[in-house]
Amino acid sequence: MCTLTLAWRAFDDTPVAVAANRDEALERPSSPPGVYDEEPLVIAPRDTEAGGTWIGYNEHGVFAGITNRWIDAELAGDRSRGLLVGDVLEAESATEAARLIEATTDTHEYDGFNLTVADAERAFCYTWDGRLERYEFDPGVHVVVNIAVNEVVDIPSTRPEPARAQAANARAVREELAVGSDEPVDEWLERAGDVLGDHEYGVCIHRDGFGTRSSSIIALGESSSYRFADGPPCRTPYEEVTLEDGAVDAGLEGNRETGSIDGDREGHI
Repeated sequence: MCTLTLAWRAFDDTPVAVAANRDEALERPSSPPGVYDEEPLVIAPRDTEAGGTWIGYNEHGVFAGITNRWIDAELAGDRSRGLLVGDVLEAESATEAARLIEATTDTHEYDGFNLTVADAERAFCYTWDGRLERYEFDPGVHVVVNIAVNEVVDIPSTRPEPARAQAANARAVREELAVGSDEPVDEWLERAGDVLGDHEYGVCIHRDGFGTRSSSIIALGESSSYRFADGPPCRTPYEEVTLEDGAVDAGLEGNRETGSIDGDREGHI
């Protein structure tokens, strides 16, 4: 995934709101969002080639989403980054997820990544280029792409011009998606989906054999919802993620038809 926008604690009842595009090789197989795991309950799509995921959330209100990171270093990449996202989504809190990320990068060498994690109490992005760094987020709108976390931009020498163009696109997306006065979360998410599919912002990609494969809109709060475009959002409508009957453990409080999970999500920094 190459563009992730996060509105964290910008809305009273929805501390985590996300709109994100996944850019990938067109032939790489994947399955749409569903029950990725049941203990805890995780809602996420699946990369069927490597077995992991690039975005999702769990019953504890923990969100995780990853983008590739363009770097100059050559890393072994001995474990799939998507499996790391799956690991993170086992955590009961963003704080627990942070400990997990720090421990696993001591053990495994991944290819470069930017990994965003959020719940009602904390939001941050870990960047990995052989070294691990963490950027804590304040309440507001944040944009993560291959070469930038908000205003922190790292231009690789191997592709400087595409990187500069991507940084400019990310700045434009962040400016456009600033939350308006009294704007409800549903309106912001609708705007975010429109921006991610508008070629003026340069984040819906169409190239030979590569491009924007899908787009996700996720809201986590008193209830949780997931809308998914199984194709580039410029021409693919977002649809509510639905779960198969019986897929969710009977002990969980949730809506099996829409994929929502009910629960309090209160907290502060």
